[in-house]
Amino acid sequence: QVVLVESGGGLVQAGGSLRLSCAASGNIFSVNLMGWYRQAPGKQRELVAVISSFGQTNYADSVKGRFTISRDNAKKTVYLQMNSLKPEDTAVYYCNADLFSMAPNNYWGQGTQVTVSS
Repeated sequence: QVVLVESGGGLVQAGGSLRLSCAASGNIFSVNLMGWYRQAPGKQRELVAVISSFGQTNYADSVKGRFTISRDNAKKTVYLQMNSLKPEDTAVYYCNADLFSMAPNNYWGQGTQVTVSS
């Protein structure tokens, strides 16, 4: 059984930083695209950033220049370094991964709350 476990959320003042981590565990043969999404109250879930197994990245325009996604393939872990946080970054952040276990599939983490106070 595959599980994505997130950590690193919390409460921070505007202008501050947080680092999120997400580790994939279970019977995993390979991990392909990994990424972070977020969902604010009353809004749809949206893409924040994704990274391929080769390190190619893509960011939402709203976070470019402030957030950095990275991964450690050996640890099957993806990170999101969030700097210059704004109140509008407040949301539940979800890890997502395309990986091959018994079959190719897409998995979600349980979510971690990020709250930015003004």
